[in-house]
Amino acid sequence: MKESQNIEYKQSWQDDYLKWICGFANAHGGSLFIGIDDSGKVVGVSNAPRLLEELPNKVRDLLGIIVEVNLHNKNGFDYIEVVIPPYSVPVSLRGRYYIRVGSSLQELKGNALNDFLLKKSGKSWDDVLEPKASFKDIDEKSVSFFLKAAFKSGRLTEDESLEIQELFEKLRLSEGNNIKRAAIILFGKDPGKFYPNLSIKIGRFGQTDDDLKFEEIEEGNLIQLVREVPAQLNRKFFIKPVDFEGLQRIEKGEYPVAAIREMLLNALVHRDYMGSCIQIRVYDDKFCVWNEGTLPQGLTLDSLRRQHPSRPHNPIIADVCFKGGFIDAWGRGTLKIINACRQAELPEPEIIEQDGGILVTVLKDKYALEQLKRFGLSERQIKAIAFIKENGKIINSDYQNINDVSERTALRDLEDLFKKEVLSKKGEKKGTYYILKND
Repeated sequence: MKESQNIEYKQSWQDDYLKWICGFANAHGGSLFIGIDDSGKVVGVSNAPRLLEELPNKVRDLLGIIVEVNLHNKNGFDYIEVVIPPYSVPVSLRGRYYIRVGSSLQELKGNALNDFLLKKSGKSWDDVLEPKASFKDIDEKSVSFFLKAAFKSGRLTEDESLEIQELFEKLRLSEGNNIKRAAIILFGKDPGKFYPNLSIKIGRFGQTDDDLKFEEIEEGNLIQLVREVPAQLNRKFFIKPVDFEGLQRIEKGEYPVAAIREMLLNALVHRDYMGSCIQIRVYDDKFCVWNEGTLPQGLTLDSLRRQHPSRPHNPIIADVCFKGGFIDAWGRGTLKIINACRQAELPEPEIIEQDGGILVTVLKDKYALEQLKRFGLSERQIKAIAFIKENGKIINSDYQNINDVSERTALRDLEDLFKKEVLSKKGEKKGTYYILKND
């Protein structure tokens, strides 16, 4: 057996390995083997009988849990198996909390620890009552907009004249006269008064990340941001305004509308609301959205590229957005982004974990700088692509001039682009010229 999410090998025992037992107990459980090396080869432990007696007591005294400790023998070598069940309550070691994630061990701190403790208690961050807030802090216009969207989607059938307090009870946004964090995030008059960094920063960049041309900051509750951010993008950041209501419309040469809207909604619904603000970066040839928050346990980046279960970081917020028709409840958000790009004949969007959050990048066209780098093109070849995009075609002498190279080098580079099916070749001999493939 290889090491995995539920299996860990150690050649000998050290008390520091109590962290791994703690991590298994806080995750899905697992087995810690003592006397087996990283490759899975049994090397044995000389003090196996003593460990068999001491380990259960040490785990009980320091972690407060019960584990099963078994003695095994293979080829004359004794080794120990510690079987750790998953625990529904949080388990700590000397006041510190650990969790098994994949095949690694992580110490939980800050917001991650808060979320973990809430989850173990059967709650999520957005399901907690906000003692400083009341129904006076709710924006009625946002509630009215939500109701109209919900009735239009057919996912909420109550009468449109429903009182806010009754509506919130149905949406699990309140308990009696007390409202939850989710209510403030979704419908608050001034949610930033309660929680920091709820704004969305939008920046227009040049060729590099440090070349900031201008920026705008949008503030408000989630319902307001769903409306205002697309409008702001149209006003100042997109060359050609797009209709965000026409989600199925695909325009060549522009970002797919469905992808942009889904990226914004994913960031708003799944972000860590105690972390940094959402950041949107608009470049000449790419559009990026970053939100703080890690993937739910059990999901990987590869999971996002296929059908996967919906495990929202903020389940109350996600449920309200579902009823409003903004998202669905099947974990298809990233698939919608990928499919929208595919329909627009654009490269597959990049989805990565970066700086404690998730970064999604959509390229404007298949000859965007990011995509050309993926092709493994040289700086000279990338300059040639930029020349063709501006002038429609390129000939050998053009390549020589823009790159200060010989005729032979220019021919070799251009032919390489032709073989890689980036360029199409037209004409013959002295009249040969190159254009972007499929143009």
